Amino acid sequence: MKVEDFDFELPEELIAQTPLEDRTASRLMVVDRQTGEVEHHQFPHILDEIHEGDCLVLNDTRVMPARLFGTKEGTGAHIELLLLKQGQDDEWETLVKPAKRVKIGTEITFGNGLLKATCTGELDHGGRMFKFSYDGIFYEILDQLGEMPLPPYIHEKLDDRERYQTVYSKAIGSAAAPTAGLHFTNEILDKIKAKGVEIVFITLHVGLGTFRPVSVDSIESHDMHSEFYSVTEEAANTINHTKVNGGKVIAVGTTSTRTLETIAQKYDGEIRAEQGWTNIFIYPGFEYKAIDGLITNFHLPKSTLVMLVSALTSRDIILSAYRKAVEERYRFFSFGDAMFIRPIRD
Repeated sequence: MKVEDFDFELPEELIAQTPLEDRTASRLMVVDRQTGEVEHHQFPHILDEIHEGDCLVLNDTRVMPARLFGTKEGTGAHIELLLLKQGQDDEWETLVKPAKRVKIGTEITFGNGLLKATCTGELDHGGRMFKFSYDGIFYEILDQLGEMPLPPYIHEKLDDRERYQTVYSKAIGSAAAPTAGLHFTNEILDKIKAKGVEIVFITLHVGLGTFRPVSVDSIESHDMHSEFYSVTEEAANTINHTKVNGGKVIAVGTTSTRTLETIAQKYDGEIRAEQGWTNIFIYPGFEYKAIDGLITNFHLPKSTLVMLVSALTSRDIILSAYRKAVEERYRFFSFGDAMFIRPIRD
C-alpha cells in the first residue's frame, strides 16, 4: 500500500488557526462505518449518536508547556528546546533548534537561571538528551517558562493555554493535545452520562511523532514513534463489561484508539489494566478488536492518522468523506471540526 493512496486536495485556508470560542460550536460529520453514508450536524448532535449501555473512552493526558527558549552558555546564542519524553530522573529527550549548535556538554540557561540544562547525548532528527537542574518543582518552573507546543501548521498565537487542553485533562506529559477531546465541555459530558453511557478515562502521552510525515513510499515500511500509555483496572473492567453486554465502545480520538487496540491485540479483544509503550501502526487491513466507533478530527493528507481512520471503515469511504468536508468548508486539524464514525448496530 502506497502513502500516495491516502492523499487528498486540501486548501490551506481550511486549516483552523484558532479555536472556536464555544468548544461545542464545531461541526460534526457523521459517517456510517458500514455504508459510508454522510450526515452533517453540529457537535452537540453527538448526544443522539451515543446510546445507553455504550462506553465513551477519553484520553486524560495534559499537554506540557514543553517549548522552552534559552541561551547557550559562553556564546549567548538563542536555543529552542521542545521536551518530548522524560527519561531517568531529570533527563529528557528533546528536539533542538538549531541542533548544529548543541553538542554533548553544551549548557543552556532558561529564565535568567531558573532552569539550566546540559546536553548528555545526541539523537537522530535534531534530537538531544538533556539533564536539567533547578531549585523547586520542575513542572511549576516549566509552567512559568514554557510555551504550548502548537502543531507546525498553526501560525496564530494562542491567547488562552487552556483551549489547547481538554476540560478533563489531568495526567501531565504530552507534547501535543488529544484534539478530538477539545470539543467536549463538562456540560455535554454530564448529558452523555445522564443517558446511561459509561465514561472512562485512559492515558496516552502524545508525542511529536504525531506530526512527523511518513517519509517512505510504502506504508508497510514506516516506523511509528513510541508513546506511553496507562489503563486502570476500573477502566478495563468497564470497557469489557460494555462489550459483553452488547454496548458499543466509542473512542474519543486516535490516541484512545491506539491505546485500546494495543492491549486488545495482545489479549484477543480483552482490555486489561496495564501500562507501557506502544508503537502500534493501524492502517487498512488491520482488524479492530476494541473499538466500535470513533470521534476524531480531520487529519493531514498522507498521514498515519488518515490511515488509522480508513482502517475502521475503508479508504474509499474516508477519502470520499474528506472530499465532502472540503466541499462543505469544514475546518481541519487540531482546532477544526469533528467526524464521528458511527458503529455498526444490530
